[in-house]
Amino acid sequence: MTESTSKLYYSIKEVASMINVSPSMLRFWEKEIPQIKPKTTSNNVRQYTASNIECIKTIYNLVKVRGFKLSAARKMLRENKSGADTKARVIEQLISVREDLKEIKKNLDGIL
Repeated sequence: MTESTSKLYYSIKEVASMINVSPSMLRFWEKEIPQIKPKTTSNNVRQYTASNIECIKTIYNLVKVRGFKLSAARKMLRENKSGADTKARVIEQLISVREDLKEIKKNLDGIL
């Protein structure tokens, strides 16, 4: 989401691509997690905001990375949203740092 943070709304296809899940997975999560409420147009096209995407990233972290069941993720979001958000951001940053370090190592191996 860093390449175009000036957008107000994102389509389901864009969000699915950002999070690396299918659009049907996002629709399912919308039904199961009340915190995800994208705006819908008159012809039922979903429009996700940056806050919707942050919530989806948190759910992805809880379900796909940490292995929680969706019901447990829903409960955690309901009871301790700030803690879940913070952990998701930290893990996302660590993954980014790891990828940067892998790239640096690859470049160094090419030099030596």
